[in-house]
Amino acid sequence: MANVGMVGLDWQQRINWERLRNYRLERARARMKAHGLGAMLCMYDENCRYITGTLTPGWNRLKPGLRYALLCGDDAPVLFEQGDIGLHIQKHSPWIPKENVRWSYAWIKGAAGPASLQQVTKFTNAIKQEMKKRGVEGMKLGVDFIDINMIQIFKDAKIDWVDGMTPMMEARAVKNEDEQECMRMVGAIGDAAHWETMKFLKPGLTENQVTAHIMEYLYNIPGMEDVEDVIVSSGLNTWPNWRNFSDRIIKPGDIVFMDLAALTWNGYKSCYYRTYCVGKEPTQEQKDYYAIALKWLYDSIKAVKVGTTTREIASKWPSAKEAWGYEEEDQAAANLWGHGLGLAQYDQPVISRIWSLDHPVEIKEGMTFALETQHGKNHQWGVRIEEMLIVHKEGVEIVSNFPVEQITVVDPMPGYSSYGKL
Repeated sequence: MANVGMVGLDWQQRINWERLRNYRLERARARMKAHGLGAMLCMYDENCRYITGTLTPGWNRLKPGLRYALLCGDDAPVLFEQGDIGLHIQKHSPWIPKENVRWSYAWIKGAAGPASLQQVTKFTNAIKQEMKKRGVEGMKLGVDFIDINMIQIFKDAKIDWVDGMTPMMEARAVKNEDEQECMRMVGAIGDAAHWETMKFLKPGLTENQVTAHIMEYLYNIPGMEDVEDVIVSSGLNTWPNWRNFSDRIIKPGDIVFMDLAALTWNGYKSCYYRTYCVGKEPTQEQKDYYAIALKWLYDSIKAVKVGTTTREIASKWPSAKEAWGYEEEDQAAANLWGHGLGLAQYDQPVISRIWSLDHPVEIKEGMTFALETQHGKNHQWGVRIEEMLIVHKEGVEIVSNFPVEQITVVDPMPGYSSYGKL
C-alpha cells in the first residue's frame, strides 16, 4: 500500500482494520507468554487501545486507572471503561464480547483521598475474579503502571505482579502492513500541515497564532483524534529549543521552526520538524549550521538497517561536549534524538547517546520511528529537522516528504541591513 486514501471503500483494499486489531492483540499475547505471564493489566491508554482497539475520550487517556484492560491467557481482553462509556463500546466495538465490557473502579492517582483504598480494593478484587474465571489465578500478572495505593493491596491479595510494560513495548515496536500504512497517512497529513505553515507564516504573527491556525487545520482532517502539540518557536526561542510556543511576535528575518508533536490519526502519532526563515534569505552562518544538522540527520538515517543496533545510529552524532560544550549527554537530552512512533509518542526504539552506546537495541523490520537533529547559537537562533521512517528488509522508507535539504524561505524581500543588529 502507498497512502491510497483515508476512508474505507468497498472496491479497494486499504487499511484492514480487523487485521490490524488481530495483529496487535496476538502480538501482545505472544509477548505476554514469552515473559511467563498468565495475564497483563494495561492501564496506559496506548496499551489499552493496543489490545482492545477501542477509543476513549481525551480527558480519560492520561489518567491511568480511569480505564484499563486485562488480557488473560488465550481469552478475549476484558475492558474496564470509565462509568457508562462502556455502553458505547458495546455498541460500536463488536470485536470485544459485550460481557467483557465492565465499568472501572477508579481512584484517580489518589485524588479520591480516603476512598482510594476502598476503590483499589474493588479494583483488585475484580482483577482477581477475572483471573480466576479464566484459569490464570496465581500466575504472574504483568502491570504497566503501579502506584502507592496498589502496592500494599496487591500484596495483601497475594497478587504476584511484575513488569508488564516491557512485553507491551516489545509488542508495539514492530508494526504490520496496516500500521505502516497508518504511518504513511500520518506523514501525508504532516506534509500538508507544513505546506500550510509555509503559506500562513508572515512577520507580525505571534507563535501562538501560527499554532492555533495549524491546530484548526489539523482538526478539520477526517480521522484526527488529537493534536498533542504544535510547537512553533521563533528567533531567540529556537535555541536552546524550548519546544513550546508563546505570544512572541515573529519578526522579518526570523528563523522559525514548527514541529507536529503527536498529531494523532486513528491512534497513530507524528513527530515532524521543519525550519523556516521568514521574509529574507537566511545568513550564510545559518545555512552552515543547518547543513551540519542535516548531515547529522542523514548520517544517522543511512545507518538504519535491519539487524543493526541503536548504537550504530547514535554513534553518527557528536557528543554533547563536542557539539555544544556541555558536560554531560543528559544536558543535551532530545537534541540529537530518535524515538519510536505508533499508538504512543515513544514506542521502541528510543535512540540517544545518553544510553544507546552502552545499551543498544536491535533494529527490526517493521519498526517505525523518527530521527531528529538540531543546532544553533544560544539565545539567537537555531535550526531543527526531523524525518519519520519505516524500516523494511531492503531499506528505509521515509514518510515525511516536505522539503528538507535547505531552510524553507518564506516570501523573501530585498533591502535588509545588518548594521546595528545584535
